[in-house]
Amino acid sequence: MAHYIWLVPLFPLLGFLFNGLLGYRFKEKPIGIIACVAIGLSFLVSAGIFLQLLGLTPEQRFFSEIVYRWIETGRFSINVGFLVDPLSIVMSLVVTGVGLLIHIYSIGYMAGDRGFARYFAFLNLFTFAMLLLVLADNFLLLFVGWEGVGLCSYLLIGFWFENNDYAYAGRKAFVVNRVGDFGFLLGMFLIFMHFGTLNFDSVFSRAPEVLTAGVATAITLLLFVGATGKSAQIPLY
Repeated sequence: MAHYIWLVPLFPLLGFLFNGLLGYRFKEKPIGIIACVAIGLSFLVSAGIFLQLLGLTPEQRFFSEIVYRWIETGRFSINVGFLVDPLSIVMSLVVTGVGLLIHIYSIGYMAGDRGFARYFAFLNLFTFAMLLLVLADNFLLLFVGWEGVGLCSYLLIGFWFENNDYAYAGRKAFVVNRVGDFGFLLGMFLIFMHFGTLNFDSVFSRAPEVLTAGVATAITLLLFVGATGKSAQIPLY
């Protein structure tokens, strides 16, 4: 079951593509059903993998499922791969479980809105980006999900863009996120400079022998700046 981890982010992505490209042809009910089913299927797959991990020994509860080779140049390579371990699966359950409740609630909340299909397309895309973030097995793929979450935050905050206040709030969120992202990028650069890779398994296993206390602190603070910007903490709020 765990080898089907790639289905977890795939279902919301398919929901986004359907509602984003074809949603205007359908009424609200099928749009909402498709969006909710996409998240529900992701939740079921996550739950199945979680139950499978419970039956394994602690040493067996950690592996990466490689989907395909994304970048390969010289000695540097990056895969599109998903990490299966207790933390990533629990976070996947949280994202899809809470996300499903939000989708169900939104069917009634957004009823009658002319942007109904667009809203659910954005919501599915938001879920996809969050799942990419929590399941990625390397920093670069995590950053793609990270940026996707920022983009979707901007799109949803400014969803009713005809209202100047909402439009301004969306632009502000987008700009503030970029400040945090700059810190995250610098942290990734330091990681690559010292390890020659961005894969979690290589970085975490070699960190004690590669990093000095000063470099480890600098990387931690830069990644923390990224998290500060994303979560709108002082002063990036």
